[in-house]
Amino acid sequence: MRVRLAYGKEGLPLELPDDLDVRVIENRFVPALANPEVELRRALRVSIDSRPLRELARRDSTVAIVFSDITRPTPNHLILPAILEELAHLPDDNILLCNALGTHRPNSRVELQQMLGADIVARYRIVQNDSVNEDTQVCIGRSSFGHELWINRDYLQADVKILTGFIEPHFFAGFSGGGKAVMPGMAGQRTVFGNHDAGMIADERATWGVTHGNPIWEEAREAALLTRPDLLLNVSLNSDKEITGVFAGDLIAAHDAGIEFVRKSSMVAVEQPCDIVITTNSGWPLDMNLYQAVKGMSAAEQIVRPGGSIIVAAECAEGVPGHGLYGQLLSEASDAAELANNVLEAQETRQDQWQAQIQARIQARADVYVYADGLSDSQIENALLLPCRDIPALLDRLLRRYGPDSRIAILPEGPQTIPWLKTSVEQELAVP
Repeated sequence: MRVRLAYGKEGLPLELPDDLDVRVIENRFVPALANPEVELRRALRVSIDSRPLRELARRDSTVAIVFSDITRPTPNHLILPAILEELAHLPDDNILLCNALGTHRPNSRVELQQMLGADIVARYRIVQNDSVNEDTQVCIGRSSFGHELWINRDYLQADVKILTGFIEPHFFAGFSGGGKAVMPGMAGQRTVFGNHDAGMIADERATWGVTHGNPIWEEAREAALLTRPDLLLNVSLNSDKEITGVFAGDLIAAHDAGIEFVRKSSMVAVEQPCDIVITTNSGWPLDMNLYQAVKGMSAAEQIVRPGGSIIVAAECAEGVPGHGLYGQLLSEASDAAELANNVLEAQETRQDQWQAQIQARIQARADVYVYADGLSDSQIENALLLPCRDIPALLDRLLRRYGPDSRIAILPEGPQTIPWLKTSVEQELAVP
């Protein structure tokens, strides 16, 4: 059996014996739109429950366009030109591009050029969200969950606000896209920390595919709506990261339409839990570091049996990474149990603790092995995980542990495909 894992920019071929009990779990492939540029323009002119973009922005309007950062495969190089074409009647100085970093690091000029195109970077003012600097934020009140909502000032001051992004299953927000462009995208650190605190993350509804009733998803949408966005433009992507659907218009209506489109192709039922699950983090740019790779581990967690093993293949070209507190949180614990305890007993929320909390939860269920060219064995071990340099050899060892009849699952696209056990009531409710 030959399988190609999404890994870095080139992929990782994997060859396994044909006599194993292996199920390759992939989402339903949706072909790319024949002409995505045309579909993007059409969606902006015939919007869902909204006036066309050209009518929303007068010539004297100021416009803020929020776009995803380098850690997401959003086709900004197609989305932004389509939007800017509809805003051609505005002076360039009236248009602001907002990089929705959340608490991520700023993107370099070269990265921005790769994401948006050199001409757009040279032509328009770009603001990169600085979640730490409250001088760049405005508090717009409290959410129904009791958290203060601090949002980027430049974004709030625009007459017309446009949110962009792509929709995929998300490991604690249910689905991405929609309000996440604002929160965490354009939010202050204290707001992100509130939304991602230990109690919110621990809620059993804060998981793949669950939206309504999921406190993290609910608060993100609530925060975004309070900023009065004028238009949402989200896309769906296939495993080749090509556009398969365009959803533009009112935030609620367009996002809901996109979620249902993605749900039908990305969530796959599995009859029984597996002894071994091989997963990825969907390749570049999603597998650029170990922090992001927790998503791939979480996808595998949905179907691995207690006491089983997860093997995640993620290139981690950026390492752990060096920025943020994820690596520090891992280094402060001797094992996954202590890591979980440190997060749950902390007096205040710390950056990246949500990723550490989820990693610890996964490790309480299964052993987690990491195949990563960008990490040394010691780096993987310091992250409380188990190194792997040869997936077939590791699989052979695990089969001797679990027996030759072990059930094995492979998620070649990692969290682009979300398996769920038919015995899981929560996931059954999440899938129509």
